[in-house]
Amino acid sequence: MRLGLSAIDSYVYGFVLTELNLPFDADTGVEEFVGEIQEQISPDAYPHLVELITEQVMHGDYSYADEFEYGLDLILDSVESRLANQRASD
Repeated sequence: MRLGLSAIDSYVYGFVLTELNLPFDADTGVEEFVGEIQEQISPDAYPHLVELITEQVMHGDYSYADEFEYGLDLILDSVESRLANQRASD
């Protein structure tokens, strides 16, 4: 029986590495960082990126740390579903 431990480990490890390497404080420094990026991005060339930054990150309730739980739930739900399917076929 395979539990998907590698997927869980990779997700957790990757998330931690990404958070540690963010060029801003994940909880408080995003506004200043986004302001610097917005000065360098052309809205005509990258309209969807500008929309993501302004609507989701700056004006939304975006929190990088909150994304962790959502992603982990996706992985755990998949592992649970696969385990249930394996048990049903045994």
